[in-house]
Amino acid sequence: MVSTPIGNLADITYRAVHILKNVDLIAAEDTRTSSVLLKHYQITTPMRSYHSYNLKRETPRLIALLQEGQSVALISDAGTPGISDPGFHLARACIDAGIRIVPIPGPSAFVTALVASGLPSHRFVFEGFLPQKKGRKTRIEQLGQEERTIVLYESPHRVQKTVAQLLKALGDRQVVMARELTKKFEDFFRGTLSELAAHLQTKAVKGEIVLIVEGLSKRKKKDEVK
Repeated sequence: MVSTPIGNLADITYRAVHILKNVDLIAAEDTRTSSVLLKHYQITTPMRSYHSYNLKRETPRLIALLQEGQSVALISDAGTPGISDPGFHLARACIDAGIRIVPIPGPSAFVTALVASGLPSHRFVFEGFLPQKKGRKTRIEQLGQEERTIVLYESPHRVQKTVAQLLKALGDRQVVMARELTKKFEDFFRGTLSELAAHLQTKAVKGEIVLIVEGLSKRKKKDEVK
C-alpha cells in the first residue's frame, strides 16, 4: 500500500518510487490521474484500475495474482490508500488470504490540514466524508457531543450545505477550511462556522476540502446538561 502525493508531485518518498518501479503491477484508483505521477518519475509499470465500482470483480483477481507470486502496489488518487477509498477491501482480502501487506508511509490530506489548523491535534476524530443522504442528519447531531477536534472531508459542491448543517447542529464553533493542499493555490480559512458560511456564499471554492472543527468544550457541555 503505497502513499502518493496529495498535490505537489515532489511529496513522495524514495522508497515509494522504488517500489512503484519494481512491482509487477500497480492497482490504481484512477489510472488517468496516476499516469501523471508515473510519467513524472519515469515509472513504466503496468497499471490496472481498482475503485469502488469494480472492487467486487477486481479484488479476487488481484488476490489470485498475489497468490501466484506477483507483487502488486496499491495506490489511490492521492495520499494514503485505505483512507476514504476502497483500499480497505483489498487489505482485508489479503489478510484473509494470508498475504503480507507492506505499508509505504507518506502524505495524507487530513493530517496535513490538521497540523496546520491551529486547533488541538493531540486528540481528534477523523470522520472522512459524511453520509450524503441516509444517516447524515443523525451523524452530524452526534458530532455535536464530540469533545475531540473533528476532521472531515468534503467536496466543493457540498461544502456550503455541510457548513450550514454543522453550524445548526454544533453551534458557532471555530473551524478551519483547508483546500488545494500542497498545491500552488493552497488556502486556509480560519474563523467560526458562521463566518465560513458567509464566506462560502460570496466565493466559490475549488479542489478537495478538509474541514477541521473545534470539539465541544467541557464547560459548554456542562452548561448544556444544566
